[in-house]
Amino acid sequence: MKIIKYIISDIIRNKIMLAYTVLLLAISLSVFNLEDNKAKGLLSLMSVILIVVPLVSIIFATIYIYNSAEFIELLVSQPLKRTRLLLSVYSGLAISLLLAFLIGSGIPVLIYSPSIVGGVLIAVGMGLTLVFASLAILASVLAREKAKGMGIAILLWFYFSLIYDGIVLFILFQFSDYPLEKASIVFSSLNPIDLGRVVILLKMDVSAMMGYTGAVFKEFFGGNWGSIYSGGIILAWIVAPLYLSVRRFNRKDL
Repeated sequence: MKIIKYIISDIIRNKIMLAYTVLLLAISLSVFNLEDNKAKGLLSLMSVILIVVPLVSIIFATIYIYNSAEFIELLVSQPLKRTRLLLSVYSGLAISLLLAFLIGSGIPVLIYSPSIVGGVLIAVGMGLTLVFASLAILASVLAREKAKGMGIAILLWFYFSLIYDGIVLFILFQFSDYPLEKASIVFSSLNPIDLGRVVILLKMDVSAMMGYTGAVFKEFFGGNWGSIYSGGIILAWIVAPLYLSVRRFNRKDL
């Protein structure tokens, strides 16, 4: 708890984190004030959250870990388990990033659109924050050099945001003669950003615009089991990188 409190207090005073919070707040207020239709405002804000939140989360967390390398090495020399140390660092980063997101986007959404769709949008943003903070931990543990670690972090964001969609579209076009609607559910599960996008769009009742695939998504993700499945997949995306990071960190020679 002492490590978590120290990291949170350190990050709260960070100018980049303050700028990130103000940026999200400005975007959220602008979107809702420019749009008379709150649904359109949520749709515009969704596009921003799905791109900006993962990018800032993974970049900031990676930079912070490398800048705190000496502090982490000092803690490793103390009678403290490495697993607990790394999870404490992640917790401090995750809580700080979540606070910034909730202040910047969560509060405006609750004020202007206190609905189920708004709640889902906030939940997806929080989930993506935790996922990409976890991926940042993995990137920083895998690479000793800061430049290499930053490169891995940027590539991970680029892959999940842009490259993955291109690969999926290529597969769907190549095998368009086959029924791939159910396979699309698997493809969405392999990308947390895509999964979040699908869940939000289904709550906005725009699945009719997605054709038969949208009907399949609506049937699968629309019920309680679909919500549990989505939450479980996001949780797996948080836990899996953390698990790999802890294993590598415990064996790593600092």
